[in-house]
Amino acid sequence: MTSYPEAVRWADDGRALDVLDQTRLPEAEVRLRLETAEQVAEAIRAMRVRGAPAIGIAAAMGLALELARHTGLALPEFRLKLEQTCGLLADTRPTAVNLFWALERMRRLAASLEDSSPGVVACRLHGEASAILQEDRAMCRRIGQHGLALLPPEGVVGVLTHCNAGALATGGMGTALAPVYLARAQGRALRVYAGETRPMLQGSRLTVWELQRAGVDVTLVADTVAGFLMQQGRVNLVLVGADRIAANGDVVNKIGTYQLAVLARHHGIPFYVAAPTSSVDCAVPEGRGIPIEERDPEEVRRGFGRLTAPADAQVYAPAFDLTPAELITAIVTDRGVLRPPYAAAIREALE
Repeated sequence: MTSYPEAVRWADDGRALDVLDQTRLPEAEVRLRLETAEQVAEAIRAMRVRGAPAIGIAAAMGLALELARHTGLALPEFRLKLEQTCGLLADTRPTAVNLFWALERMRRLAASLEDSSPGVVACRLHGEASAILQEDRAMCRRIGQHGLALLPPEGVVGVLTHCNAGALATGGMGTALAPVYLARAQGRALRVYAGETRPMLQGSRLTVWELQRAGVDVTLVADTVAGFLMQQGRVNLVLVGADRIAANGDVVNKIGTYQLAVLARHHGIPFYVAAPTSSVDCAVPEGRGIPIEERDPEEVRRGFGRLTAPADAQVYAPAFDLTPAELITAIVTDRGVLRPPYAAAIREALE
Protein backbone atom coordinates (compact mmCIF):
# COMPACT_ATOMS: atom_id res chain seq x y z
CA MET A 1 0.00 0.00 0.00
CA THR A 2 1.27 3.48 -0.87
CA SER A 3 2.51 5.30 2.23
CA TYR A 4 2.28 8.99 2.97
CA PRO A 5 3.65 11.23 5.73
CA GLU A 6 1.68 12.45 8.74
CA ALA A 7 1.75 16.24 8.86
CA VAL A 8 0.08 16.59 12.26
CA ARG A 9 -0.78 14.12 15.03
CA TRP A 10 -0.92 13.86 18.79
CA ALA A 11 2.36 13.19 20.58
CA ASP A 12 2.56 9.72 22.08
CA ASP A 13 1.64 11.04 25.54
CA GLY A 14 -1.34 13.03 24.20
CA ARG A 15 -0.04 16.20 25.86
CA ALA A 16 1.35 17.92 22.77
CA LEU A 17 1.11 18.17 19.00
CA ASP A 18 3.66 16.33 16.92
CA VAL A 19 4.05 18.15 13.59
CA LEU A 20 6.41 17.69 10.68
CA ASP A 21 8.27 20.99 10.22
CA GLN A 22 7.62 21.69 6.56
CA THR A 23 10.02 24.61 6.46
CA ARG A 24 12.89 22.09 6.87
CA LEU A 25 11.89 19.85 3.97
CA PRO A 26 13.36 18.39 1.84
CA GLU A 27 16.77 18.79 3.49
CA ALA A 28 15.74 17.40 6.87
CA GLU A 29 12.74 15.51 8.24
CA VAL A 30 12.24 17.18 11.63
CA ARG A 31 9.25 16.72 13.89
CA LEU A 32 8.32 19.38 16.45
CA ARG A 33 6.67 18.98 19.83
CA LEU A 34 4.19 21.85 20.40
CA GLU A 35 2.74 22.13 23.90
CA THR A 36 1.01 25.52 23.92
CA ALA A 37 -1.36 27.51 21.74
CA GLU A 38 1.37 30.12 21.27
CA GLN A 39 3.67 27.49 19.82
CA VAL A 40 0.92 26.18 17.55
CA ALA A 41 0.08 29.71 16.37
CA GLU A 42 3.74 30.36 15.54
CA ALA A 43 3.95 27.07 13.62
CA ILE A 44 0.88 28.00 11.54
CA ARG A 45 2.06 31.56 10.91
CA ALA A 46 5.55 30.42 9.90
CA MET A 47 4.09 27.67 7.67
CA ARG A 48 5.74 24.88 9.67
CA VAL A 49 2.30 23.35 9.38
CA ARG A 50 0.34 24.45 6.30
CA GLY A 51 -2.50 23.46 3.99
CA ALA A 52 -6.08 24.43 4.79
CA PRO A 53 -7.23 21.14 6.41
CA ALA A 54 -4.00 20.70 8.40
CA ILE A 55 -4.19 24.26 9.70
CA GLY A 56 -7.73 23.62 10.95
CA ILE A 57 -6.70 20.39 12.65
CA ALA A 58 -3.67 21.99 14.28
CA ALA A 59 -5.74 24.92 15.55
CA ALA A 60 -8.34 22.61 17.11
CA MET A 61 -5.65 20.53 18.77
CA GLY A 62 -3.79 23.63 19.93
CA LEU A 63 -6.94 25.01 21.53
CA ALA A 64 -7.54 21.72 23.34
CA LEU A 65 -3.95 21.62 24.59
CA GLU A 66 -4.04 25.18 25.88
CA LEU A 67 -7.30 24.70 27.78
CA ALA A 68 -6.01 21.48 29.34
CA ARG A 69 -3.27 23.63 30.93
CA HIS A 70 -5.82 25.91 32.61
CA THR A 71 -8.40 23.58 34.19
CA GLY A 72 -7.58 25.05 37.61
CA LEU A 73 -9.18 28.37 36.66
CA ALA A 74 -12.63 29.39 37.82
CA LEU A 75 -15.23 28.80 35.11
CA PRO A 76 -15.56 32.48 34.00
CA GLU A 77 -11.76 32.83 33.68
CA PHE A 78 -11.59 29.50 31.88
CA ARG A 79 -14.21 30.67 29.36
CA LEU A 80 -12.25 33.89 28.85
CA LYS A 81 -9.09 31.87 28.22
CA LEU A 82 -10.99 29.86 25.60
CA GLU A 83 -12.02 32.99 23.72
CA GLN A 84 -8.55 34.51 23.96
CA THR A 85 -6.97 31.33 22.60
CA CYS A 86 -9.46 31.15 19.73
CA GLY A 87 -8.54 34.72 18.85
CA LEU A 88 -4.83 33.98 18.98
CA LEU A 89 -5.17 31.01 16.63
CA ALA A 90 -7.66 32.72 14.30
CA ASP A 91 -5.26 35.63 13.76
CA THR A 92 -2.53 33.45 12.28
CA ARG A 93 -3.66 33.23 8.62
CA PRO A 94 -6.75 34.93 7.16
CA THR A 95 -7.59 33.03 3.97
CA ALA A 96 -8.06 29.30 4.67
CA VAL A 97 -11.59 28.86 5.97
CA ASN A 98 -10.87 25.49 7.62
CA LEU A 99 -9.06 27.36 10.39
CA PHE A 100 -12.18 29.28 11.36
CA TRP A 101 -14.45 26.28 10.75
CA ALA A 102 -12.48 24.13 13.20
CA LEU A 103 -12.28 26.81 15.88
CA GLU A 104 -15.99 27.55 15.60
CA ARG A 105 -16.77 23.84 15.92
CA MET A 106 -14.70 23.70 19.11
CA ARG A 107 -16.33 26.88 20.43
CA ARG A 108 -19.83 25.51 19.81
CA LEU A 109 -19.03 22.32 21.71
CA ALA A 110 -17.70 24.30 24.66
CA ALA A 111 -20.83 26.48 24.65
CA SER A 112 -23.03 23.39 24.77
CA LEU A 113 -21.26 22.36 28.00
CA GLU A 114 -22.39 25.51 29.76
CA ASP A 115 -22.62 24.05 33.28
CA SER A 116 -19.66 21.68 33.06
CA SER A 117 -16.39 22.10 34.93
CA PRO A 118 -13.24 23.27 33.15
CA GLY A 119 -11.81 19.75 33.41
CA VAL A 120 -14.81 18.23 31.66
CA VAL A 121 -14.81 20.89 28.93
CA ALA A 122 -11.08 20.44 28.29
CA CYS A 123 -11.50 16.68 28.08
CA ARG A 124 -14.37 16.97 25.63
CA LEU A 125 -12.44 19.45 23.50
CA HIS A 126 -9.50 17.06 23.32
CA GLY A 127 -11.89 14.41 22.05
CA GLU A 128 -13.41 16.81 19.52
CA ALA A 129 -9.98 17.73 18.14
CA SER A 130 -9.23 14.02 17.78
CA ALA A 131 -12.52 13.58 15.94
CA ILE A 132 -11.64 16.41 13.52
CA LEU A 133 -8.35 14.66 12.76
CA GLN A 134 -9.97 11.27 12.20
CA GLU A 135 -12.76 12.75 10.09
CA ASP A 136 -10.18 14.49 7.93
CA ARG A 137 -8.42 11.20 7.25
CA ALA A 138 -11.70 9.60 6.15
CA MET A 139 -12.60 12.71 4.14
CA CYS A 140 -9.33 12.53 2.20
CA ARG A 141 -9.99 8.93 1.23
CA ARG A 142 -13.49 9.78 -0.01
CA ILE A 143 -12.12 12.64 -2.11
CA GLY A 144 -9.57 10.23 -3.53
CA GLN A 145 -12.23 7.70 -4.43
CA HIS A 146 -14.41 10.31 -6.14
CA GLY A 147 -11.42 11.83 -7.95
CA LEU A 148 -10.13 8.46 -9.11
CA ALA A 149 -13.15 8.15 -11.43
CA LEU A 150 -12.05 11.33 -13.25
CA LEU A 151 -8.72 9.89 -14.38
CA PRO A 152 -8.61 8.53 -17.96
CA PRO A 153 -8.84 4.72 -17.74
CA GLU A 154 -6.05 3.89 -20.19
CA GLY A 155 -2.49 4.91 -20.97
CA VAL A 156 -0.10 6.97 -18.89
CA VAL A 157 -2.14 9.77 -17.32
CA GLY A 158 -0.37 13.13 -17.09
CA VAL A 159 -1.47 15.12 -14.04
CA LEU A 160 -0.31 18.68 -13.44
CA THR A 161 -0.61 19.90 -9.86
CA HIS A 162 0.30 23.09 -8.03
CA CYS A 163 1.56 23.84 -4.53
CA ASN A 164 1.00 20.94 -2.13
CA ALA A 165 -2.45 19.46 -1.63
CA GLY A 166 -1.22 16.11 -0.44
CA ALA A 167 -0.74 14.42 2.91
CA LEU A 168 1.44 17.29 4.12
CA ALA A 169 -1.56 19.64 3.79
CA THR A 170 -4.10 17.44 5.62
CA GLY A 171 -4.54 14.84 8.33
CA GLY A 172 -4.73 12.02 5.78
CA MET A 173 -3.60 11.32 2.22
CA GLY A 174 -4.43 14.77 0.93
CA THR A 175 -7.06 16.30 -1.33
CA ALA A 176 -5.71 16.84 -4.86
CA LEU A 177 -3.12 14.09 -4.37
CA ALA A 178 -5.56 11.57 -2.87
CA PRO A 179 -6.64 10.23 -6.31
CA VAL A 180 -2.94 9.96 -7.21
CA TYR A 181 -2.23 7.83 -4.13
CA LEU A 182 -5.20 5.56 -4.82
CA ALA A 183 -4.26 5.23 -8.50
CA ARG A 184 -0.72 4.31 -7.45
CA ALA A 185 -2.10 1.67 -5.06
CA GLN A 186 -4.08 0.16 -7.95
CA GLY A 187 -1.02 0.01 -10.19
CA ARG A 188 -2.37 2.64 -12.57
CA ALA A 189 0.14 4.33 -14.90
CA LEU A 190 0.42 8.05 -14.25
CA ARG A 191 3.00 10.79 -14.25
CA VAL A 192 2.62 13.82 -12.02
CA TYR A 193 4.09 17.16 -13.03
CA ALA A 194 4.62 19.37 -9.99
CA GLY A 195 5.14 23.08 -10.49
CA GLU A 196 7.70 24.70 -8.16
CA THR A 197 5.09 27.08 -6.71
CA ARG A 198 7.07 30.22 -6.14
CA PRO A 199 8.01 31.99 -4.00
CA MET A 200 8.03 29.42 -1.15
CA LEU A 201 8.45 26.39 -3.46
CA GLN A 202 5.85 24.16 -1.83
CA GLY A 203 5.66 22.16 -5.05
CA SER A 204 9.37 21.41 -5.32
CA ARG A 205 10.11 21.16 -1.59
CA LEU A 206 6.98 19.33 -0.48
CA THR A 207 4.99 17.72 -3.30
CA VAL A 208 8.00 16.22 -5.05
CA TRP A 209 9.43 15.00 -1.72
CA GLU A 210 6.10 13.50 -0.70
CA LEU A 211 5.42 11.74 -4.01
CA GLN A 212 8.96 10.44 -4.43
CA ARG A 213 8.72 9.01 -0.91
CA ALA A 214 5.55 7.16 -1.97
CA GLY A 215 7.09 5.81 -5.19
CA VAL A 216 4.96 7.96 -7.50
CA ASP A 217 6.38 8.99 -10.88
CA VAL A 218 6.78 12.74 -10.39
CA THR A 219 8.60 15.35 -12.49
CA LEU A 220 9.44 18.82 -11.19
CA VAL A 221 8.91 21.75 -13.56
CA ALA A 222 9.34 25.49 -13.20
CA ASP A 223 5.99 27.25 -12.93
CA THR A 224 6.62 28.87 -16.32
CA VAL A 225 6.79 25.46 -18.05
CA ALA A 226 3.09 24.66 -17.49
CA GLY A 227 1.79 26.12 -20.74
CA PHE A 228 4.46 24.39 -22.83
CA LEU A 229 3.67 21.05 -21.15
CA MET A 230 0.04 21.45 -22.18
CA GLN A 231 1.00 22.48 -25.70
CA GLN A 232 3.10 19.31 -25.99
CA GLY A 233 0.14 17.13 -24.99
CA ARG A 234 1.77 15.84 -21.82
CA VAL A 235 -1.04 16.94 -19.49
CA ASN A 236 -4.38 15.13 -19.40
CA LEU A 237 -5.78 17.09 -16.47
CA VAL A 238 -4.92 19.70 -13.87
CA LEU A 239 -5.68 18.80 -10.25
CA VAL A 240 -5.30 21.38 -7.47
CA GLY A 241 -6.56 22.00 -3.95
CA ALA A 242 -8.42 24.94 -2.44
CA ASP A 243 -8.06 27.11 0.62
CA ARG A 244 -11.57 28.52 0.39
CA ILE A 245 -14.50 28.05 -1.99
CA ALA A 246 -17.21 30.70 -2.26
CA ALA A 247 -20.91 29.85 -2.47
CA ASN A 248 -20.86 30.33 -6.26
CA GLY A 249 -17.91 27.97 -6.81
CA ASP A 250 -15.15 30.57 -7.10
CA VAL A 251 -11.94 29.10 -5.66
CA VAL A 252 -9.13 30.77 -3.75
CA ASN A 253 -5.97 28.69 -3.79
CA LYS A 254 -2.19 29.15 -3.82
CA ILE A 255 -0.94 31.97 -6.02
CA GLY A 256 -0.43 30.70 -9.57
CA THR A 257 -3.58 28.57 -9.64
CA TYR A 258 -5.57 31.07 -11.73
CA GLN A 259 -3.06 31.12 -14.58
CA LEU A 260 -3.14 27.31 -14.74
CA ALA A 261 -6.92 27.43 -15.07
CA VAL A 262 -6.65 29.92 -17.94
CA LEU A 263 -4.03 27.78 -19.68
CA ALA A 264 -6.09 24.63 -19.20
CA ARG A 265 -9.16 26.31 -20.72
CA HIS A 266 -7.11 27.46 -23.74
CA HIS A 267 -5.78 23.93 -24.32
CA GLY A 268 -9.08 22.14 -23.69
CA ILE A 269 -7.78 20.33 -20.60
CA PRO A 270 -10.02 19.55 -17.60
CA PHE A 271 -9.26 21.69 -14.56
CA TYR A 272 -10.32 20.00 -11.30
CA VAL A 273 -10.34 21.36 -7.76
CA ALA A 274 -10.27 18.88 -4.88
CA ALA A 275 -11.32 20.04 -1.42
CA PRO A 276 -13.43 19.01 1.59
CA THR A 277 -16.84 20.56 2.07
CA SER A 278 -15.36 22.28 5.14
CA SER A 279 -13.46 24.49 2.66
CA VAL A 280 -16.75 25.87 1.31
CA ASP A 281 -17.73 29.22 2.84
CA CYS A 282 -21.38 29.81 2.04
CA ALA A 283 -21.23 33.11 3.93
CA VAL A 284 -19.21 34.50 1.01
CA PRO A 285 -21.37 34.75 -2.15
CA GLU A 286 -18.42 35.05 -4.55
CA GLY A 287 -14.65 34.81 -4.48
CA ARG A 288 -13.99 38.53 -4.45
CA GLY A 289 -15.27 38.60 -0.88
CA ILE A 290 -12.50 36.30 0.35
CA PRO A 291 -9.55 38.05 2.04
CA ILE A 292 -6.23 37.36 0.33
CA GLU A 293 -3.26 37.01 2.65
CA GLU A 294 -0.13 38.97 1.72
CA ARG A 295 3.22 37.57 2.77
CA ASP A 296 6.45 39.21 3.87
CA PRO A 297 8.16 40.77 0.81
CA GLU A 298 11.42 39.16 1.95
CA GLU A 299 9.98 35.78 0.92
CA VAL A 300 10.30 37.07 -2.67
CA ARG A 301 13.43 39.22 -2.37
CA ARG A 302 15.36 36.78 -0.21
CA GLY A 303 13.24 33.63 0.02
CA PHE A 304 15.89 31.16 1.19
CA GLY A 305 18.67 33.42 2.39
CA ARG A 306 20.20 34.72 -0.83
CA LEU A 307 19.21 38.10 -2.21
CA THR A 308 17.55 37.57 -5.62
CA ALA A 309 16.33 41.13 -6.17
CA PRO A 310 17.49 44.61 -5.12
CA ALA A 311 17.16 44.83 -1.34
CA ASP A 312 14.82 47.82 -1.63
CA ALA A 313 12.70 46.46 -4.53
CA GLN A 314 8.96 46.97 -4.14
CA VAL A 315 7.19 43.60 -3.90
CA TYR A 316 3.58 42.50 -4.22
CA ALA A 317 3.36 39.10 -2.53
CA PRO A 318 -0.17 37.66 -2.35
CA ALA A 319 -0.20 34.10 -1.01
CA PHE A 320 -3.33 33.15 -2.95
CA ASP A 321 -5.31 34.03 -6.07
CA LEU A 322 -8.89 33.71 -7.25
CA THR A 323 -10.00 31.25 -9.92
CA PRO A 324 -13.52 32.04 -11.22
CA ALA A 325 -16.02 29.19 -11.18
CA GLU A 326 -16.46 29.31 -14.96
CA LEU A 327 -12.89 28.05 -15.43
CA ILE A 328 -13.39 25.00 -13.20
CA THR A 329 -14.48 21.72 -14.81
CA ALA A 330 -15.54 20.11 -11.52
CA ILE A 331 -15.01 20.35 -7.76
CA VAL A 332 -14.19 17.02 -6.13
CA THR A 333 -15.42 16.89 -2.54
CA ASP A 334 -15.87 14.26 0.16
CA ARG A 335 -19.57 14.31 -0.76
CA GLY A 336 -19.10 13.71 -4.46
CA VAL A 337 -18.08 15.47 -7.66
CA LEU A 338 -19.79 18.85 -8.08
CA ARG A 339 -20.37 20.27 -11.54
CA PRO A 340 -21.80 23.58 -12.79
CA PRO A 341 -23.95 25.38 -11.92
CA TYR A 342 -21.95 25.36 -8.70
CA ALA A 343 -24.24 27.45 -6.53
CA ALA A 344 -26.97 24.81 -6.77
CA ALA A 345 -24.53 21.88 -6.58
CA ILE A 346 -22.88 23.30 -3.43
CA ARG A 347 -26.23 23.91 -1.71
CA GLU A 348 -27.32 20.35 -2.46
CA ALA A 349 -24.03 18.85 -1.26
CA LEU A 350 -24.18 20.75 2.02
CA GLU A 351 -27.81 19.95 2.82
